[in-house]
Amino acid sequence: MLPAPLTSWFGKRGWALHPHQAEMLAQAAKPALLLVAPTGGGKTLAGFLPTLAELTEAPRPGLHTLYVSPLKALAADIKRNLTTPITEAVLPIRVEDRTGDTTATQKRRQRADPPHILLTTPESLAVMLSYEDAPRIFNGLQRVIVDEIHALAESKRGDQLMLGLARLQGLCPDLRRVGLSATVEDPAAIGRFLAAHPQPCEILTADPGPDPDIAMLDLPEAPPWAGGGGRYAIPQVLAAVKAHKTTLIFHNTRAQAEIFFHHLWLANDDGLPIGIHHGSLAREQRQKVEAAMAAGALRAIVCTGSLDLGIDWGDVDLVIQIGAPKNVKRLVQRIGRANHRCNAPSKARLVPANRFEVVECQAALAAVRDHDLDGDPRGRGPRDVLCQQILIVACAGPFDSETLYAEVTRAGPYADLTRPEFDACLAFCATGGYALRAYDRWQRLQQRPDGRWQLRDPRAARQVRMNIGTIQDSDTLKVRFRHSRGGPPLGEVEEAFAATLTPGDTFLIGGRTVRYEGLREMVVEVSRGDGRKPKLAVFSGTKFATSTQLSARILSMFQQADWPELPAHTAAWLALQRQVSALPEADRLLIESFPHDGRAHTCVYGFAGRNAMQTLGLLLTGRMEAMGLAPMGFVASDYAVLIWGLDPLTDPAPLFQGDNLRAGFETWLAGNAVMKRTFKASAVISGLIDRQTMGQRKSGRQATFSSDILYDTLQKYDPDHLLMQITREEALRGLVDFGRIEEMIARTRGRIDHRVLDRITPLAAPLLLEVGKVPVQGAAQDRLLASAADELLSAAGLA
Repeated sequence: MLPAPLTSWFGKRGWALHPHQAEMLAQAAKPALLLVAPTGGGKTLAGFLPTLAELTEAPRPGLHTLYVSPLKALAADIKRNLTTPITEAVLPIRVEDRTGDTTATQKRRQRADPPHILLTTPESLAVMLSYEDAPRIFNGLQRVIVDEIHALAESKRGDQLMLGLARLQGLCPDLRRVGLSATVEDPAAIGRFLAAHPQPCEILTADPGPDPDIAMLDLPEAPPWAGGGGRYAIPQVLAAVKAHKTTLIFHNTRAQAEIFFHHLWLANDDGLPIGIHHGSLAREQRQKVEAAMAAGALRAIVCTGSLDLGIDWGDVDLVIQIGAPKNVKRLVQRIGRANHRCNAPSKARLVPANRFEVVECQAALAAVRDHDLDGDPRGRGPRDVLCQQILIVACAGPFDSETLYAEVTRAGPYADLTRPEFDACLAFCATGGYALRAYDRWQRLQQRPDGRWQLRDPRAARQVRMNIGTIQDSDTLKVRFRHSRGGPPLGEVEEAFAATLTPGDTFLIGGRTVRYEGLREMVVEVSRGDGRKPKLAVFSGTKFATSTQLSARILSMFQQADWPELPAHTAAWLALQRQVSALPEADRLLIESFPHDGRAHTCVYGFAGRNAMQTLGLLLTGRMEAMGLAPMGFVASDYAVLIWGLDPLTDPAPLFQGDNLRAGFETWLAGNAVMKRTFKASAVISGLIDRQTMGQRKSGRQATFSSDILYDTLQKYDPDHLLMQITREEALRGLVDFGRIEEMIARTRGRIDHRVLDRITPLAAPLLLEVGKVPVQGAAQDRLLASAADELLSAAGLA
């Protein structure tokens, strides 16, 4: 099935085609193929084999295959791996990458003389499609390979990519699409996402190979009741590192990775070479760590999701997950980093960061063993991304709206987009919408006499290109040593964190302690820190919520008679909860009320994930305030919200009436900072607000100031503006996760178990130790002040 040079190359290495690689060759003519193959199973080579075979048998100039990955580093890694067979088999094939790190000179040359295989990212592809010569660049393109398609399908980057592929399909009608992934929970859904609607997608599933060697790390002591850092397990983690060649130590947040690395290094008495890698570090520092990993020079790397995806980092033979993974699919992806070889079982150990995470980790391990991946159904394609796509198309030249609508609806996420919805996006791109049409800066498109649309000012194309993309950078500032202004940055910290610093403060970045010296030209200048305990940089990044499927597994575990799979301390904790109160059930809502520390407490076990439970806390305290119960504050976790106040709750049922809850939510949301934060993100993506202008990036405060003014204007004068509609949609399914609250209400159907107790319960106790308690302003605060005043007057003999 392979041409002679490739057959010879396989023979020299003693290799034979895996069945799924041979099947990919046999099915290469299909318009859409999705390959689900285990990590280390050669799926990337399987994706490229038809391209290598076709270019070997019939060499031709120009671009043949476009490879798209979610990571720049992954594109660079694939380039290195492809170079080996091409060089050793002496194939007439040129491979290049084009990402944000590619120089302007290289990009111009690639446009003039495209390579046979171009490796890129969704953002770079969108920029290329915005040029007038895009039809010439992509002329003759035969195949597109989308690697780690599951990761792209979960974000707006995937929606942008599918719109780009629909554009390419119009330029190259015979274009074939290939998707590659190791972790797909619903192959049919990903197939619909990948294929040009309404074409079908052929799904190939490879032999999954041996089950991974996964378990909890052996720990001599119980984890703490609260917290997320896993610091207590550092001696055992170090012992595991010493017993293996290279260990990846995954964390769910950058802040936790920094704290853990700091304490791991302090405990590293043997001086083992250990690195840290996450998205807030400077690119130069990340590349240095990556090079050391590839060379086998590091024994351990403390990391975050920046190393989740399919890069082969050399001799990794152990993965340690600190903290509950929150998502089974993410855990499987991370486990696959160890023993990145076909038919070699991956080895992973989990370290629960607190007592409840023991249960969650056990549920996740069971799900991995059952091959039960999780994932929420894909929603419709977001309209802010569509608005950006319309502007990208306009940059490439005049367009016909009928043709563009037909093109957009061939993209899977937008297959059910209505013509009125499309026209509303087009009108927004043209004028800014009703409330903004009087402002010249938002008059971006105009209709020609022949009915086609074009940019009102061709010079605007440059501005559009500078702001292409859907990744929302946090408002960050670069960090540099004070006397190395021209040197590489250490990384970035959030503007809000930098604003809290005063000269002399210390904080962690890149595993080192630095001392804040001052802010100069939007750069945080630091010096080497002393030995004092550092503050912690508030790094941006996702704070994961426990998935719906994992929560369901935990609730199912609670119904067991006993728990032999759990450590004795955790099993005894759950048994005590069952004895004094009850354990939560999937189809009933457990609510506990009890006094503690002179306050009335109510604990609601919703198991809807951290974002949803945080939102539920805000909604319930608002209702309790209206009922005169004087709530004072609350704290939320993935599984519960604990509210405290002055008066006890006697009847919780009115708090959970579905219709009223949504109405209260809409009212609360309209005036909440969440809406402004969501509006800002959608305004940037849709092109209403520029993050970069003439090569200069606005500060986060400038962008926020602009978006806040726009939001207040539209809220007052045009509340049904397209961008306000988009903002409400995005807020509902994003930051506040209201859909999971509604799912919780539908699941329990008003069945409430209200337990009134005389003391705090075992399951509620850890919540009192959680950080992030939210105070509630209102009557409770006024009553406390009045009480304090009465006591003062009485003590003074005036009452």
